Amino acid sequence: MATISSTVPSASIRRTQYDTAVSRIRFRRAIALSLMTVLLPGSAQLAAGNKRLGWIVIRTVVALAVTLLLVGLISAVFNSFAFWLLTNTFILGLVRLVLIGLALGWAFLIVDAWRLGDPLSLQRKQRLVMVGLNAGLCIALVGSLLYASHVVGVQRKFIATMFGASAVTGAHDGRFNILLLGGDSGSDRWGLRADSITVASIDAETGHTVLFGLPRNMLNFPFAKGSIMAKQFPRGYNCGSECELNSLATYAADHKQLFKKYRDPGVEATTQAVEGITGLKINYWAMVNLRGFERLVDAVGGVKLRVRDRIPIGGVGAPITGYIQPGYKKLNGFQTLWFARSRAAADDYSRMARQKCVMSAMLTQLSPQTVVTKFEEIAAASESLVSTNLPASQLSTFIPLALKAKDQKIKTVSFVPPQINTGRPDIDKIQRMVRDAIDPPKPAKSKASSKKASGSSQTPATTGSTSGSLGNIRDGYAANQSQDLAGSC
Repeated sequence: MATISSTVPSASIRRTQYDTAVSRIRFRRAIALSLMTVLLPGSAQLAAGNKRLGWIVIRTVVALAVTLLLVGLISAVFNSFAFWLLTNTFILGLVRLVLIGLALGWAFLIVDAWRLGDPLSLQRKQRLVMVGLNAGLCIALVGSLLYASHVVGVQRKFIATMFGASAVTGAHDGRFNILLLGGDSGSDRWGLRADSITVASIDAETGHTVLFGLPRNMLNFPFAKGSIMAKQFPRGYNCGSECELNSLATYAADHKQLFKKYRDPGVEATTQAVEGITGLKINYWAMVNLRGFERLVDAVGGVKLRVRDRIPIGGVGAPITGYIQPGYKKLNGFQTLWFARSRAAADDYSRMARQKCVMSAMLTQLSPQTVVTKFEEIAAASESLVSTNLPASQLSTFIPLALKAKDQKIKTVSFVPPQINTGRPDIDKIQRMVRDAIDPPKPAKSKASSKKASGSSQTPATTGSTSGSLGNIRDGYAANQSQDLAGSC
């Protein structure tokens, strides 16, 4: 009897040890199957489940990997191809569907790998670990794919909403000329008396950019030959002090029958005037809502600007509620808006200079990293910020040019005093200034003429500050006439 009693516990111990070892093996197998699904989807099914399903998934994964590799290689060689992919709404819609499909498929494979791990055969603690592991994998992997599909959807909606299907126009004399208009406007008031009128002339190859600033109060100017407005005003827009450049939107709104073919009569009338004044052929236009601009600045985390004098907030028919104090500082959207538009104790030409400094700061400080990390906020702000006739198909052309321009000095030329009398502008001189800015004349060979030429090319008014801008109305504001806009701000 003693012998029998001594052998029973020994067998029980061996049995317990055996069950524990088996449990550990099953647990490790379950973990391995889950991790295999993460590293190579379909491998768990190939090893312990439906081999046909496993091979289908693996072949699909390999095909996707090869496709991504080829796209990456082509994009590295041809940057325009990458930008085309990122701006094509059909491709973006297809990518979104693929990402959703991958998310759902991966979730199924993770659950199936869990099933193949035979969770009912595991101990309670082991089952709880597997529940947590697979839940974490689903949240991390599937959630990431679904979020990626959401971002792609935002990008697609942004492009589809912001950009239209306007006719594509090629470069004129090797340059793209974009009319930039800015002003306060509601949903039904785009283009009402623009506060800012600028032409961005961009070299189609290098991205080198010249900003031509037109004062909103310019009088007595011609329209492009053969245009609608030229037929209405064959001797130019010379109908008195009320006929300022920024009043054209109001005129067009009152004569919509003249502009039946155009999306925005006010912008079209202004475009015809800008072409007549500068001699440039405008490719596209963009109307910037200054209220939406405030949201954009906040979306990117503010913008650093040098405030040379305190800038009133409010004024000109409204009480002054505060000031932006001098200094080099980061301004939020509200402050940046008032830095750009304040007219209290200032003149229009000082304001034009400040607006160009804001343009320069946004171009140089807005990094690709910021765009990626705050894309949703930027897209949401931009939908209420810009109205444009730039076709979506042209984004793959203009994005590379914008990136090139970011690393170059921006030249500015403004048709303002003392160079130009805005009440009686010398159109021939303006168009000569345009040509010289785009294609600078070669310097004279003689020493005397060289000194004269170099002196005339210097930025005026490099000392002194009035109303927040370097320079003054007598000598001109530096940011309005500059070979290096950023350096003048």
